[in-house]
Amino acid sequence: MTSPTPVPSRRRLTREARTRQLLDASWALISDEGTDALTLGRLADVAGITKPVVYDHFGTRNGLLAALYEDYDVRQTALFDAAIEGAKPTLADKTRVFAAAYVDCVLTQGREIQGVLAALSGSPELAAVKRQYQKALIKKCAEIFAPFTGAPGLSSASLWALLGAADALSDAAVVGDITAEHAKEELRHTLLGMVKRSKLSSG
Repeated sequence: MTSPTPVPSRRRLTREARTRQLLDASWALISDEGTDALTLGRLADVAGITKPVVYDHFGTRNGLLAALYEDYDVRQTALFDAAIEGAKPTLADKTRVFAAAYVDCVLTQGREIQGVLAALSGSPELAAVKRQYQKALIKKCAEIFAPFTGAPGLSSASLWALLGAADALSDAAVVGDITAEHAKEELRHTLLGMVKRSKLSSG
């Protein structure tokens, strides 16, 4: 397995551009060598900069891993939002697109993000970042399916159950326990059932 090619870094970058460079270099390093190889010192070598610069941006290895999770979530959220926006305004199409987009987003960078999540397991950095995006997704899901449910909408318990099912099915598809199509279909049926149950309970 070849090591990532160091990124030339002679010119002075803005802080935002430098952060982007370091995140891209981190993803490449994880892809080539695994999450265990990702340290702030190794990242500095790969990016062709000094260690203090990397420490200034992320502080700790957990800080870097949390930044990678946030970077992943921001990019995947943009893809997810675009897919949902393109769906037809029907329950059948919204559930189909939601399920497909969620699973596809995880599969896009599945093994790398799983390594990041495992490395950050139990850390306060991940807990804060992950909770923020979980709540944002739950709110988004409630808004997407509000037109198809009864007045109260999907319950908080249903939304958290949906998120758990979506993560479990997507993770199973990443490691090959089930196919991506099976994950999407099961998630679609789960979502349909929740929406229909919510509508019946409000009637």
